[in-house]
Amino acid sequence: MNERSHLFISTDIRTRITTGEWSPGALMPREIELADEYGCARATINRALQTLADEGLIERKRRAGTRILELPKQHARLEIPIIRHEVEAMGQRYHPNLLLNEERHAPDVIAANLKLRTEQRVLHLQTLHMADDQPFAFEDRWLNIDAVPEVRVAPLDKVSANEWLIRHIPYASGNVSFGAIQADEHVAGLLEAKPGSALFSVERTTWRGEQMITTVQIAYPPGYQLRSAL
Repeated sequence: MNERSHLFISTDIRTRITTGEWSPGALMPREIELADEYGCARATINRALQTLADEGLIERKRRAGTRILELPKQHARLEIPIIRHEVEAMGQRYHPNLLLNEERHAPDVIAANLKLRTEQRVLHLQTLHMADDQPFAFEDRWLNIDAVPEVRVAPLDKVSANEWLIRHIPYASGNVSFGAIQADEHVAGLLEAKPGSALFSVERTTWRGEQMITTVQIAYPPGYQLRSAL
């Protein structure tokens, strides 16, 4: 018999929660017990439970176990956009211009952000996203190669790291911040902006389990507007 998928298990557990088999506030069985019940690996149970945690049905705490929430949390979910889609939605032709693709040791601040060991190497990528012949965004990305070794053979000169990661590497969690940065001469030149001008910036870090995947800063030229939906 084939092992049941995490999607089957998350759906079944969701049904057991909504039908009242486990009361709000109650502790769920341990992962090892659920793995035995469903006849699967603990990693499959872990992934199924993370799906339900992301939906706000359960709360997972190390050492404290997994508990059914009294009231399901409502999440404002922000999807990571594929920049190519943004450009094409404006009726323009998209092209990623890969400026830097370098494997190296990370600076201290990046190593700390990605929780790297001192001997670990990362991939430093810089991409200028083009809309027709105009710069649309500048992306400065650091990627944990141990988490994503297949990136070494990814065609990043044809498919941006932004799109390749979204399509090929699942992530469980992340954090994102929005703000303004002052354009230095290098970035200003790439984005055809004046040095010192204010640029809209998105900084994002994503991880899977306890393994950090990537941290990135994307800067947009003056006049860019972020659009989203509720």
